[in-house]
Amino acid sequence: MTAQVNRIYIADENRNKVIGVKQATLEENKGIVGDRYHLRAERSLSSNADQPAPINNISLISQEALDTFLAHNNAEIDYGDFRRNIITSGVDLNSLVGREFSIGDVRCIGTELCEPCAFLAATVHRAVLPELVGNAGLRATVINGGDIKEGSIISC
Repeated sequence: MTAQVNRIYIADENRNKVIGVKQATLEENKGIVGDRYHLRAERSLSSNADQPAPINNISLISQEALDTFLAHNNAEIDYGDFRRNIITSGVDLNSLVGREFSIGDVRCIGTELCEPCAFLAATVHRAVLPELVGNAGLRATVINGGDIKEGSIISC
């Protein structure tokens, strides 16, 4: 199975509704243009020249993990409701912590697991916290920006 991007989501502010997009532009040390992480990085970088760039530019989660969760809980929940930027397939995201990888021409480094939070459990499904711990995705920093789209290949 080819590792690829299945869906892309952005939200303009924390806790605002996410919207699906077919393609996106990612900027170095900022993330997806128009997304909350990108806006937060721009604010941080412009106001504190001595501050390091945030390390959580984008978040990814595997569609396989979401499909398993949804089937186990007999739930019909949109992938976007899980509030990750990029839904992937065919890649072990946990193995990318501390490693560089590419999404199309965009170069990233996995920084940490993106664990579920109480907000996600309260808004999506109460089983999110116990069942997706250790399998809720990856946070990453954009090293070299560019454009991605649904179907972009992920390579390590």
